[in-house]
Amino acid sequence: MQRWRGYDAAPGGWGRSVVTIGVFDGVHKGHQATIGHAVARARELGVQSVVVTFDPHPAEVVRPGSHPAVLTEPARKAELIEALGVDALCVVPFTPEFSRVPAEAFVHDLLVQHLHAALVVVGENFRFGHKAAGDVALLERLGRTFGFSVEGAPLVAEDSTVFSSTYIRACVDAGDVAAAAAALGRPHRIEGVVVRGDQRGRELGFPTANLLCHRYVAVPADGVYAARLVRRGHRERLAAAVSVGTNPTFSGRERRVEAYALDFSGDLYGEWLALDFVTHLRGQVRFDSVEPLVAQITEDVERARRALG
Repeated sequence: MQRWRGYDAAPGGWGRSVVTIGVFDGVHKGHQATIGHAVARARELGVQSVVVTFDPHPAEVVRPGSHPAVLTEPARKAELIEALGVDALCVVPFTPEFSRVPAEAFVHDLLVQHLHAALVVVGENFRFGHKAAGDVALLERLGRTFGFSVEGAPLVAEDSTVFSSTYIRACVDAGDVAAAAAALGRPHRIEGVVVRGDQRGRELGFPTANLLCHRYVAVPADGVYAARLVRRGHRERLAAAVSVGTNPTFSGRERRVEAYALDFSGDLYGEWLALDFVTHLRGQVRFDSVEPLVAQITEDVERARRALG
């Protein structure tokens, strides 16, 4: 898959293409259906498929301070999109200047002049241009003017629940990682580098990897989870019990993500790790002393082992 930073990075000899546009945070089942439809139509037409997305999230530029929790960081999002068979990924820097581009100019500059769109596939709630003035109906009218077709992709739902990034963020925020996984089509993942913490886990007999995550990452609600731990450069996936919270037993204030890798001995400091959350085991609890805390952690580890098979 080719990757471009900005649509003006598209090769000069780029031919006609099928384009789909969106933030695609999470690359959930709804996104997968839209992108998959674009890829299939591109193959039918014998042209290239292009996914256009934005960085940073448009909300942070249009309404500073409103950046939503991120379900997939840029590198992970690119990997997931590539796995869907896309030919090119175009990441458009979403700047204040770009946010003020009128809908008509957005279509002409991006879709016509640089990507030579033959077909544009978008979700039925797609909006574009300054103040989100453009909708699917306007895109269709502009398509007739500039010589491309438009196909809307219906929203994907199961049991009357429409899958959306907003819905998945709510699931993660509530600690319902199983519901999030059902909408994503895979477990929710957070990533980061292992840094030194208070080393209390080591003193208690359960050494943990303290994960330093990006400031906007969608971290599940405080509690204990069963998860799969992925190390960069390693093929195996380790079973893990993960604690999210402030360590109230020790009057902690800083919210942390700490993973205890089952049946693992070694030093993870400085490593990049990913945690795939499988199930919620319990909420955060404050214990009066160390002994009941250790007993609970022992039970948590065994429950995680059973949950992960």
